[in-house]
Amino acid sequence: MTAGISHSIPSARWWRIIPTTILVYIFSFMDRTNISFAMAGGMSEELAMSATMSGMAAGVFFVGYVLPQMHMGHWAERGNAKQFIGISILLWGGFSVIAGFVHTPEELFVVRFLTGVAEGGVWPAILVIISHWFPNEERGRANACFLMNIAVASIITGPLSGWIIAHYGWRWVFIGEGALSLGLIFVWYPLIANSPETAKWLSPAERDYIVTRIAAEKAKLKNSPAINYRAVMKDPNLWRLVAIYFFYQVGIYGFAMWLPTLLKELTNIGIAGVGWLSTVPYIAMIFGLYTFAHLSDGSGNRRRYVAVPILCFALCFTLSTLLKADIWLSFGLLVGCGFFMQSASSVFWTIPPMLFPPEVAGGVRGIINALGNLGGFIGPFLVGWLRTQFNSYDAGVYFLAAMLMVGFLLVLSLPPSTASYPRET
Repeated sequence: MTAGISHSIPSARWWRIIPTTILVYIFSFMDRTNISFAMAGGMSEELAMSATMSGMAAGVFFVGYVLPQMHMGHWAERGNAKQFIGISILLWGGFSVIAGFVHTPEELFVVRFLTGVAEGGVWPAILVIISHWFPNEERGRANACFLMNIAVASIITGPLSGWIIAHYGWRWVFIGEGALSLGLIFVWYPLIANSPETAKWLSPAERDYIVTRIAAEKAKLKNSPAINYRAVMKDPNLWRLVAIYFFYQVGIYGFAMWLPTLLKELTNIGIAGVGWLSTVPYIAMIFGLYTFAHLSDGSGNRRRYVAVPILCFALCFTLSTLLKADIWLSFGLLVGCGFFMQSASSVFWTIPPMLFPPEVAGGVRGIINALGNLGGFIGPFLVGWLRTQFNSYDAGVYFLAAMLMVGFLLVLSLPPSTASYPRET
């Protein structure tokens, strides 16, 4: 079956599952990254933190974030992803509110670590839900639609956080945005379903289409030799994917966590203006996500459309620093970073189900997300450390670009099967 045939199938899943997952992750990402505006808006000075310590505060989230990944991905595949995400919403929203009451760097480190633990299983659990609702020929676009939450969250977070800090101070960024997250529980439970089989609102035609297509995918994978997690851990493809995602996340979170500070240094404007400027790269991200997901789903070449955005992200980031004497050219290149920054992600997450059977695919996603997101600690921390060592952010940007280039080269080593998918006639 080609991708086009599915257009005649009812599309309620696109309007129910995707918007709900987007909304949840908008607030998850907001509570993860609003610290970047707090850093630029007075938190570092009030808590007497150096650039290195600020980078540590931004990055320690990811140390906690990695802990639940594999177990929660496996549990979500076999159990109740909806319930797990509901509990996570309450925990991360609560910890985000508590972050607004810290008085020492050490207290901030602990709260950010716990926020990371609370959010840790949400990503693989949502990817599992998407994999249950969208067959392979739709999955790149479904992942891309979901990943637009990052762009939307950043577009909202910039002006909102800048306005809150300008009027009420950095503490209310955590308190106010954390409180908003707690309200998500009243959206999540009524709207989401773990699978088509349990959704009462789904039409029989759409249910039959989804169940039939995904059953066919699983049947093909079952013809492969049986595999368990011990065998998975010995599979070089797993470690390629982990390494790619690690170097990719170093670049993504190094960029995201320090973007407000880079913009403030580049333009020398106030925090409210920085908030508005920071939205432009994320508006561009929406177009990048759509473009590369559409190209990937149309061609089936997952490997190419992971490699190209990572390479272009690295080039734009490097040039934005080399050409920063021209403020608006440099800013335009940062917008280019936004266009390419997340474009590889939606395509990347279609690859694990292509290489691993369904009985381990959920756990594999968790392993990749857990170990790969350690890059979310390394990127912000080392940018801060390099800023302290060289009294400039340039060295940090070059480091991030180099890490992205390593990720790009590793993508090229993925198996040929990731460059196409079979189509039924």
